[in-house]
Amino acid sequence: MNPRLHTSFCELVGVEMPIVQTGMGWVAGPSLVSASANAGALGILASATMDFAQLRESVAEVKASTDRPFGVNLRADSADVADRVMLLIDEDVRVASFAQAPKQNLIDQLREAGVLVIPSIGAKRHAEKVLDWGVDAVLVQGGEGGGHTGSVPTSILLPQVVDAVGGKVPVIAAGGFYDGRGLVAALAYGADAIAMGTRFLLTSDSSVPDEVKQLYLGRGVTDTVVTTRVDGVPHRVLRTELVEQLESASNRLISLPKALVNAQRFKAMTGVRYRDMWREGNAMRRAMDLSWTQMIMAANTPMLLKAGLVDGNTESGVLASGQVVGVLDDLPSCDELVARIMGEAEATLARLT
Repeated sequence: MNPRLHTSFCELVGVEMPIVQTGMGWVAGPSLVSASANAGALGILASATMDFAQLRESVAEVKASTDRPFGVNLRADSADVADRVMLLIDEDVRVASFAQAPKQNLIDQLREAGVLVIPSIGAKRHAEKVLDWGVDAVLVQGGEGGGHTGSVPTSILLPQVVDAVGGKVPVIAAGGFYDGRGLVAALAYGADAIAMGTRFLLTSDSSVPDEVKQLYLGRGVTDTVVTTRVDGVPHRVLRTELVEQLESASNRLISLPKALVNAQRFKAMTGVRYRDMWREGNAMRRAMDLSWTQMIMAANTPMLLKAGLVDGNTESGVLASGQVVGVLDDLPSCDELVARIMGEAEATLARLT
C-alpha cells in the first residue's frame, strides 16, 4: 500500500485503512460493524436506537466476530449516557463517537480510560470548541451527507476545519465520499480519513432489506431532499411519498395523525413513557421553535427511520441518504468495497505523480 494512504488516523485508531463506516441508526449493527472492521476500516456501532441491554449484547457480538478496533456512537444527551460510557470502558471499545459533543467530564473519563473520543461537527467554530476540550479527532460532515446535515458543502467546510484544527488532531471527512478518488481528494484537502454512510448501507453486509436497497440504487443525485418537516432539524432523506406529504403546504392534517400513530409505535417498541417523550419533544419545540406536529415527529423520528430501514415500509417510513446515492449501482461486501477504494486511491496517486 502507498505509504501516503497510511495516515495519522490509522496510527491513532489502529486500523489499516483511512476509512470509517459511520454509526447509522438501525443500519450500523454488529454484522455491518464487524464486516467493516475485518475489511480494515473503522466500523462504528449505532447505539442511539438501542436500549442498554441491546447495546451490551451488540458490543459482545462485534467482539466475537472481530479482534480489530471498532467504535460506538453515543448520544451525549441520553439519560443513561454515564452507564454507556462505563460499558465502553469495561469492554475496551477503541472509539466513542458522538453526534453532538459530550460534556467535558465524559471526554476526560473516556480518555483517561484509553477510549478515543471523536465528535461529529458541522462548522469551523465547533471544531475549535471541541479541540479545546481535548478530543482525539473530529469528523466533519458537509451538506452532501445523509441524515442530519448542514448546508455547507464538504469542499468548502473541510478545508476550513482542517485549517482551524491545524494538524493537532486527525480530521475525518464525511459527506459525498464513495470511492478512491474521493479519498485522495480528502487527503489533498488535509483530512486524514473519509467516513461513509450511504455507501456502507448499500453493501451486502448491511441488514437493510434488499427491496429497500434496490429502491436506493434506483435513485439519482437529485432524488434526495433536505427537509425540516421530519423533526425540525435539516435532515437529508430520499424523496418518498411520506416526505412529499410532509413537505407540501397543506400537510398539517396529514402529518399530525401520522406523528401520533408513530409515537404510539415508538412507545410500544421502546417502553419509553409518554411523559418522557413529551418532556423531550417539548424541550426541542421550545429550543427550535417547532410546531406541535414537528414536536411529535421529532420525539419519534427513530420510529420513522425503523419503518423504512428495518421494516421495509417505504411508504410510511423515512430513508436517510446522502447525495452519493445517485452514483451507486452495486452492493459489494465491505471487504470488496474497502479493497476497491484503496485500489482506486493508489491508482489515482500514481496518475498524479
